[in-house]
This record gives sequence, C-alpha cells and structure tokens, in this order.
Amino acid sequence: MIAAARRAAPMPPLGLAVFVLAVEWARVLAAREWPVAGQLGGGLALLASVAFFSPAALGLGRDRLPARLLGAAALIAVLLLPAAVRWTGELPLGGGLAAVTVVVAAGEEVAFRGALFAAFERAWGGPAAVLGTTLAWTAAHALSHPPLFLVAVAAAGLLLGCWRLYARDLVAPLIAHVVADLAL
Repeated sequence: MIAAARRAAPMPPLGLAVFVLAVEWARVLAAREWPVAGQLGGGLALLASVAFFSPAALGLGRDRLPARLLGAAALIAVLLLPAAVRWTGELPLGGGLAAVTVVVAAGEEVAFRGALFAAFERAWGGPAAVLGTTLAWTAAHALSHPPLFLVAVAAAGLLLGCWRLYARDLVAPLIAHVVADLAL
C-alpha cells in the first residue's frame, strides 16, 4: 500500500501543507483535552506523511552516518542554547511523556522537513522549500506558543530547513529536534 502511494502522482505541495497544518493544529487542540492521547495521535498522523515519498526523497538514510551524527550534535548545540540558560540540572520529562515527545518531534520533522520540504522542492526549488517549510512550521506552532516565541520557532525552522537543503539530510534535524524537545 505504501509503495503504491509512492508511485502515485506527487502530492501537491499546498495540499500537503494544509494537511500537515490541520494535523498539527488538531494535535494541539486534542492535547488540551487528552494530553497523552492527543499528542501521540497527532505525532503518529504526522509520521503518516512518509507514505508519499521514498526515504531518499525525505533525506533519510544510513549513508554518511558519521557526518549526519556530527551534524545532529551541532544542531543540538544551537537548539539547546535557550534551554542551557535556564537548565536546572534535571531532565524535564520522564517516562510516557518523554516517549510521546519523541513521537511528536519525529513526526514534525518527517512531515515538515521531510515530506513537505520534498514536495516544495520538487515544485519550486530549494530556497522555496526552506521558506515554505519555515512559514508552515511557524504557523503550525501559533496555537501552542506565545507570539513572541514564534520568532525563535521561525529561526529554528530556518536553521533546520537550511541544513536539510544544503546537507541533503533529515537525520540530523530529526535527532536535534527530539533532543531539544526533551530538554525544553
């Protein structure tokens, strides 16, 4: 079934953007009533966006693994700067919440810098993919973050999008996003 979806006509970028934004906003709203189930369901729904793209198109793979892991370490260092300023020495999440956080962060990366990025890049090129996914990423966080924090969300989206474009890699942004969300 997934292979058949990958052979089908490419998903239109704007249609995919609407789908991803709708899932992200639904996840945030559902999590207000059902914190664990809403987050988990939304994260899994975001992960479903992989059905339309091959792993290579998403920037996933085991090739260049040392470089990908080094890139993840560099991105983690940058993304954790805000957390480092206020870190108390304790991990903020544990158990089930940490597992849900991993699913949501991985789902967001696969959806935004994986599937949506690939769709935008195929339609309009690399710079449009970076800009489009950064705008969609920022809009997706409008319901869950204060307006002033959206500047930091946009900056993180721009950084991760540029990495995705120039390194042709989703592994490092995915790892960095998961670690940053666990720390924040």
